[in-house]
Amino acid sequence: MVLGILQAAATKYFPTQYWTHILIGFITIAVVHAFSQGRKTNRERALHARTILVTGGFTPTGLTLLQELARRGAHIIALTPHPIESPNVSLLIDLLRSTTSNEQIYAEQCDLASPSSIRSFCTKFLTGKETRLDAIIYAHEYQHIGSTSFVTSLRERTSAAKREAASLSTFLMTTLLLPCLLVAPVERDIRIIHVVNPFYAAGAGLPSISPSPAEDALSGKQARSAILEEGLRSLRTSVLARHLQRVLDALPAAQVPKTDDNSSTVPVVSAKSQKSNIVAISVSPGISRSDTVAQILNADWNQPFFSRLGVFIYLALYPILRITTKSPTSAIQSVLHALFLPTPFKTFSAGAPRASAAASEAPEEILKPGALYTNCAVVHLPLVASKFVSAKQADDGKPRQQPTPAAESRAAEEVLQLEDDGELCGELAGRLVWEAYEVALKAWEKANPAEEKTAPDTDGDSSPSAGAESAKS
Repeated sequence: MVLGILQAAATKYFPTQYWTHILIGFITIAVVHAFSQGRKTNRERALHARTILVTGGFTPTGLTLLQELARRGAHIIALTPHPIESPNVSLLIDLLRSTTSNEQIYAEQCDLASPSSIRSFCTKFLTGKETRLDAIIYAHEYQHIGSTSFVTSLRERTSAAKREAASLSTFLMTTLLLPCLLVAPVERDIRIIHVVNPFYAAGAGLPSISPSPAEDALSGKQARSAILEEGLRSLRTSVLARHLQRVLDALPAAQVPKTDDNSSTVPVVSAKSQKSNIVAISVSPGISRSDTVAQILNADWNQPFFSRLGVFIYLALYPILRITTKSPTSAIQSVLHALFLPTPFKTFSAGAPRASAAASEAPEEILKPGALYTNCAVVHLPLVASKFVSAKQADDGKPRQQPTPAAESRAAEEVLQLEDDGELCGELAGRLVWEAYEVALKAWEKANPAEEKTAPDTDGDSSPSAGAESAKS
């Protein structure tokens, strides 16, 4: 009887002559949805005994990333600006531990908007008993900052300050933790992943790009839209990550991992593709509903100053957004892909086949150090370094004089000579962005002086693992 009622209702509201159109419509929606979700990673990697530091882990996309890392057994240190005893943090940590059966998930308080808080955390980590890091994932730069003018009353300069703080916090934390990564064994595979905003292509289309947001503010240029400003921030971060890889490859200690008597190392590709065991890359997860569209419309009702109009527009468009934008699970696929892909350094056991046979069984895809990834593939941006050279820096773009052999022999006084590979605007643009960030970092720290507080305890309880125990229930 129930089937008869359903058949009568279907015949009444969906006549037989329209069934073909309805079927084609459903197929079209399914294809558009599958295309908008992007590629899924075809790689897998066990993360047991791997320590991963994650920023922005308590956003919708960040929480999904934490869950996927925890499911694979990773030891996770998630940074949050809130006290780790607060319910929002402790409950989420307990939930992640119980759902993934992984007790190695910890939270540490670190306000990325405060340089003194970043220095305090890094000092606490570096002076602890356990300083191992296998990966750093800067996921806090992915969430869109700034919304359209008709749904918010927040001032644009507030968003600009947040953007600059987000970028400078990444730069500061990298420089503080880099010495710890450089002294790690060369056999350890270490990755620094910058998760960037998906609007980098908008910034790439501008005729000129200042190396830092501070220069944009001082130059008196016309205010840009939030999407364009986010694209510029994303592009600068990608250029900075590529230049960091050049610096790592140029260090004297960079080398192919050594082997012992019981193993043989077979490079999958030429050693020129990777000269350091530390790989810095940038990843764009794409446009997601929660961390991109909702932020543009200021429709995140978890924030204190959300827009009711933005929430209405978001809910009205939700059926379309559900089809055309990414879910958090789909958004993190490129991040996982960059974390799972093998690097050009690959080790085979002593019982492995000969080098030629082993090379023939090598993975089809190898992680490209310093590259920008999106949809689980490398992005090639046709950019030129001249875009990053302002009038005040034009004379700085001259080719540098090559050092003499006598100068090269003085290792203590040697300046790293970086190869201009042409990737992501080349070495010149990377150097300009790096130097601009150094200047902006000094101004940021001067504007945000450290608060008077007692020196952190440097005994065993100061390690991230021990300090995060208070996040337990």
